[in-house]
Amino acid sequence: MSSQKQVRVRFAPSPTGGLHLGGVRTALFNYLFAKQHQGKFILRVEDTDQTRFVPGAEEYIQECLAWCGLIPDESPLNEGKFGPYRQSERKPSYRKFAEDLVSKGFAYYAFDTAEELDQQRQLHPNFRYSHENRLDLRNSLSLSEEETAKLLSDGTPHTIRIKMPENEVVSFEDMIRGRVSFETKLVDDKVLLKADGMPTYHLAVVVDDHAMEISHIFRGEEWLPSAPVHILLWEYLGWKDEMPEWAHLPLILKPDGNGKLSKRDGDRLGFPVYAMNWQDPKTGDLTKGFRELGFLPEAFVNMLALLGWNDGTDQEIFTMDELIAKFSVDRISKSGAKFDFEKAKWYNQEWIKHTPNNVLLPQVNAVLEEHQLAADKFDDNFTNSILDLVKERLIYVEDYWEQASFFYVKPEKYDVDAVKPKWNADKTVFFQSIAQLFQQQDNWTAEVLEPLFKEQIAASGMKMGELMMPYRIMLVGGKFGPDVFKIAELLGKEEVLERIQLALPAFEG
Repeated sequence: MSSQKQVRVRFAPSPTGGLHLGGVRTALFNYLFAKQHQGKFILRVEDTDQTRFVPGAEEYIQECLAWCGLIPDESPLNEGKFGPYRQSERKPSYRKFAEDLVSKGFAYYAFDTAEELDQQRQLHPNFRYSHENRLDLRNSLSLSEEETAKLLSDGTPHTIRIKMPENEVVSFEDMIRGRVSFETKLVDDKVLLKADGMPTYHLAVVVDDHAMEISHIFRGEEWLPSAPVHILLWEYLGWKDEMPEWAHLPLILKPDGNGKLSKRDGDRLGFPVYAMNWQDPKTGDLTKGFRELGFLPEAFVNMLALLGWNDGTDQEIFTMDELIAKFSVDRISKSGAKFDFEKAKWYNQEWIKHTPNNVLLPQVNAVLEEHQLAADKFDDNFTNSILDLVKERLIYVEDYWEQASFFYVKPEKYDVDAVKPKWNADKTVFFQSIAQLFQQQDNWTAEVLEPLFKEQIAASGMKMGELMMPYRIMLVGGKFGPDVFKIAELLGKEEVLERIQLALPAFEG
């Protein structure tokens, strides 16, 4: 890497819908590289294809990045000196570069209509506009200068296409893959400027990367086939010495490793592939996201970082600061990374365990409100103590209700099927006497209640398991939950006594 040039990287999504986790990983790797080298992370919105533009998608992308903590140094919301940061607002700058390429003989005007091209596709199933057939089509290479000038002066709709060399090899050094080479005869003459005057990705990405002084390009490997076109444009526009370094990231694969992970795969297998919920403004269809499922942003980012990268150790849990410090391009895999949703859930569970309660409390209070419990009805200290008991059992913050609802509301039913056949009058007497003993206790702590309860079991001559499980079911409603004496301590004396009395008929009936 050149030591003179400031690191400037960009994430350049199209505002066409939800943000796939592969896109977020591209943004993340750009961000980590920039921060590690005290550089700039730029968000540039590539909205040149107005037919695919979706209202609200740009705002959604910005919200996704903010949720992940990937705050751009320059963006449409925070413009630097290299703006505008939406390609549609840079439209006037592109035509002159396309015309310049034509004048140098590196590109040409193509006047073929959509119908004519469709006809070619019907005649030739594998049709591609290239050196093999360009002279048989309607363009400034096959037409005379006079004919071309007349068509242009008459305002005839046209595109500008790159003129790919017939027999050259384009090579470059990829930071991940090493030396990569392409034969130009296998690459078609891509459209650079569309009939509406808007550039295609191929022209716009090169012009904008040059104008914004981008130093390194991290993008998905699906862009590798376009690399020879882009490299030639850097050369043809006279900017070869300023060309950024390239890194083509491995794909995120389906869980079975067969192909790129898609939204359809997520729908089929029951997990999200978008960072956040996305609602299509045209159809109203809602696609679930990791955020709304209950992932912490730290867990989501941690999981993404290790899809195709590792630091060479067994460490799996990384803070953002650790990722910035340890990130290295030479540790990015060349091969695709299988997405494992069970592993993703593990990351979230680990991050919930390691996250301070005060950070989780707002989300926990939101869960309580979802279940018609006003958060202010319960002291934060109460919820904090419950979190200490159940936090390790949570895969998502939303699991708090399943794991802890009994602290807030009495059980409505009791899972007594396994216990009831063995119930007898002695057990009823035991719990009545325990209730009387508990009533006399002023020091209501688990440390006092546990030995007291166990002493009474010993005195009764009954077995521990015969009475501990019913006690849990009385307080909780089922055979689950943390330490039953810690539960009793938090519920308080009056609540525990009331629950024992309420539950006894369910065991006796």
